[in-house]
Amino acid sequence: MGLLSRGMAVSLKQDQLYIDGEFVDPATAEWFGSTDPYTGGEWVEIPAGGPADVDAAVRAAHAAVYDPDSEWAQLSPTERGQYLDDLADALEDHAERHAEMDVRDNGKPIREMRSQHESIPEYYRFYAGLADKIRGATITPDDPTKKVFTEREPIGVVGAITPWNSPLMLAAWKIAPALAAGNAVVLKPDEKTSTSALSFAAVVDDVGIPDGVINVVSGRGAEAGQALVEHGLVDKVSFTGGTETGSHIASEAGAHLKPTTMELGGKSPNIVFPDATLDNAVNGALNGIFSSVGQSCSAGSRLLLHEDIHDDFVDELCGLAADIELGDPKDPATEMGPIASREQFEKVSKYVDLGRQSEARLVHGGEPPTEDLGSDLFLQPTIFANVSNSSRIAQDEIFGPVLSVIEFADEEEAIEIANDTEYGLTAGIWTEDIRRAHRVAERIRAGRVWINNYRNSGVVAPQGGYKNSGWGVENGIEVVEEYLKTKSIWLEMDSTTENKFGPN
Repeated sequence: MGLLSRGMAVSLKQDQLYIDGEFVDPATAEWFGSTDPYTGGEWVEIPAGGPADVDAAVRAAHAAVYDPDSEWAQLSPTERGQYLDDLADALEDHAERHAEMDVRDNGKPIREMRSQHESIPEYYRFYAGLADKIRGATITPDDPTKKVFTEREPIGVVGAITPWNSPLMLAAWKIAPALAAGNAVVLKPDEKTSTSALSFAAVVDDVGIPDGVINVVSGRGAEAGQALVEHGLVDKVSFTGGTETGSHIASEAGAHLKPTTMELGGKSPNIVFPDATLDNAVNGALNGIFSSVGQSCSAGSRLLLHEDIHDDFVDELCGLAADIELGDPKDPATEMGPIASREQFEKVSKYVDLGRQSEARLVHGGEPPTEDLGSDLFLQPTIFANVSNSSRIAQDEIFGPVLSVIEFADEEEAIEIANDTEYGLTAGIWTEDIRRAHRVAERIRAGRVWINNYRNSGVVAPQGGYKNSGWGVENGIEVVEEYLKTKSIWLEMDSTTENKFGPN
């Protein structure tokens, strides 16, 4: 029995892993608590899966793909797509429930998580429509006695490792295209936010997706995650998370000759030119950093302002930041909740201290709220002005509600500052000059560039990172390629085969 069938009472204890179509206790016989960052209390216990559980899940996934008698292997592409459509319908029915679970796990406001979960079904529907459109090609060789064609085959078993900030959305980015291509998946959610993933498994079970196709193994990264990356039957690893962890996973996967997709960290520039519609740009800057409590790899954490508008823009931004409603993330009126964990709060606080010690000027926030909001993990929206792009607060991914404002004099300097970072995930450009918009967008080294908006996203467009922000893409038609192999088949049309070792 999964969370879905047990209800959401605070007394929930010792949930189960989902392996080969069955809910099972972890082989470790261990569970750990998931802490609500707002209340500070543990509200559900998560199974601590280990190497034995990962092995069972991977073997089930391997059989689903490679055993010719398995139900999944025998399905037509259209039938695979129908399962994805059915899963989308079921997830739509449980969107509110899953949103509430994520709010209790990571503290993001319900207004954000509700919207996110309402959009997840469209990802499964999009790839349901692509399942029967995967095809090979016929190639004409120079030799007319030969025929060549290609077949597209599933890459096999996909190990999907997801972070704590948007658990089921980022899982959908991996699971939906992987299944459309005919693969099977072992999902390892972040240990801080496994609850909705385990409930997702119950939805999968109710839909009747064939056994072994989707497996969910919660557990700690050093145990379950490491075992998944190293397992000899895992054919690909898709990871979303921090750059340091991604580097470790990529190294481990490379040692086992596994391909990877990596969506990693960011320190994204949000560039405002003096000819921009400034009211829109201020709102875009505010949304770009303080949405999701700044806990997003695509957060616009570096605001680049032209010197002609710098002071007035910062004043307006501080005024709007002061009006952001902090409070209980379960309250629809709350606009910013607590930071997701004690560990993350301490990390963000250390960066605020670094900013104070630098030449930067703290112009807003930097402290917990003065009123009691029910949790000690709140931090006011924090803005530093006069930031040097070489400083730690401008170069390191803080992953919290901390904005670094950097001044520039002209277009060339803005581009130079924007690219002067190890990251290259996203960027924003605000200008009414369409020529400038294109010039700057082409020179920014980032996988996604927004012009006169920030954070627009959707399943229809691919996205990926440059530099230390990763490689490969997620979303769009293009992502299906990440989960396919190409096989070339040569057909001899001549009725005789020459003996190349005989006499001339």
